[in-house]
Amino acid sequence: MNKTCEAFSNFRRILKLILSLVAFVFFCLTGAVHAQNNARARDLGIPFDGMTGPLNAITDVKAVEVGNTTLISGDGLSKVGVGPIRTGVTAVFPRGKDSTDPVFAGWFTENGNGEMTGTTWVEESGFLEGPVMITNTHSVGVVRDAVIAWRLKHGPPNESGYSWSLPVVAETWDGYLNDINGFHVKPEDVFHALDTAHGGAVEEGNVGGGTGMICNEFKGGIGSSSRVLDAKYGGYTIGILVQCNYGQRDQLRIAGVPVGREIPGNKVWDDDVGSIIVVVATDAPLIPTQLKRLAKRVSLGLARDGSYSGNGSGDIFIAFSTANPGAAAFKGLHQLAMLPNDQMNALFLATVQATEEAVVNAMIAAKTMTGINGHTVVALPHDQLRDVLRKYNRLVK
Repeated sequence: MNKTCEAFSNFRRILKLILSLVAFVFFCLTGAVHAQNNARARDLGIPFDGMTGPLNAITDVKAVEVGNTTLISGDGLSKVGVGPIRTGVTAVFPRGKDSTDPVFAGWFTENGNGEMTGTTWVEESGFLEGPVMITNTHSVGVVRDAVIAWRLKHGPPNESGYSWSLPVVAETWDGYLNDINGFHVKPEDVFHALDTAHGGAVEEGNVGGGTGMICNEFKGGIGSSSRVLDAKYGGYTIGILVQCNYGQRDQLRIAGVPVGREIPGNKVWDDDVGSIIVVVATDAPLIPTQLKRLAKRVSLGLARDGSYSGNGSGDIFIAFSTANPGAAAFKGLHQLAMLPNDQMNALFLATVQATEEAVVNAMIAAKTMTGINGHTVVALPHDQLRDVLRKYNRLVK
């Protein structure tokens, strides 16, 4: 009996050990899958220059908040007004959703086959009032109107007694995957993106306004990155958020490598069509003319990824600074801080670097998606990308 009990006890110990090992292996495998599913460019060993902030996102700029509403439903043939739906809306608040304090801003368009509302007043006044919104091409109007309604609901008239708003709403076209003429973004979707905006980690890939977007004929979407300047340059932060929906595959370059030519197939376009919207945030004390200069440098970051800003592309960028709070007050003289132009080079470089990485982060995070009429856009394959970078001796781990 004792031997039987001892044998049974040993059996239980062995079984428990086996089950523990199985659980450990399962945890490792699922953890690895989870890590891959949530990987960012640097996790794959892609080399980038510059020092990032702790989140490597636009929210590394203090007070910036980002919110998304993602709309995905239906499959099969497109039926206008029914679906399939692959779209959404993204909100970027410069000082957070509870602030009514405008920020200095400047904007720039590299190629104008696109839309960003409200920029006439940004150019004239030098201020961005409220959030920057990004959605699909045919939802700009409803998003604009909903932002006005949201601001009326959440705040009293301004100091002059007026309640008015010229929202900044930008777009890229998602009609290859989405029933874009069905007008599926509703006011309540805009309210959700605004109400749920937050600091911290930024969702990337198939989210918000980037849900149905395509980049270099791979799946695109929302991406973000940041750079922190060395203390000798002021220690300022540059944060970038992109909604990327542009480019041809054979032009795609990552870390200087012609990745698009090395991973052929799955053609989507016959020409360079689509658009990209880029939001640049900084805590450096810059005035509107300087912020416009900063916005122009986005083009150089996109060029590193292979963009040449084709005729059919709307490449529109806006930059803002969270410095100089209260500068838009209606009365009194305002004492402003301004970085000298001769000290902007480090900010220019940081903008180029963070833009380059934000686009790649969007593509790394994006997942393969099938939309209307069976149209499928494949995600950039991580393993093949690593193989290509290794081939060119550009993989860092």
